[in-house]
Amino acid sequence: MSAGDARDRPPGPYPAAEAGCTSDVCITCSDTAVAVTVVRLLDDALAIVDTGAGEEEVSVALVSAGVGDTILVHAGEAIGVVAR
Repeated sequence: MSAGDARDRPPGPYPAAEAGCTSDVCITCSDTAVAVTVVRLLDDALAIVDTGAGEEEVSVALVSAGVGDTILVHAGEAIGVVAR
């Protein structure tokens, strides 16, 4: 499911599998912001982050983040930089 699809439907809750999650804990589906570390910046304001349980792709369009920064992520979107 693309991010655009999720925005087009009414608020959840939705089962994690329906949202595209592959494990019980996924920063994309979590109800809280999660601190993660930026591993690599990609084109189109995206980044690969280390969640401590693996790597995920998130949007960094709303923050000015660099490799090595700790950022807060909620629903696949970085919402703040915690440490540089």
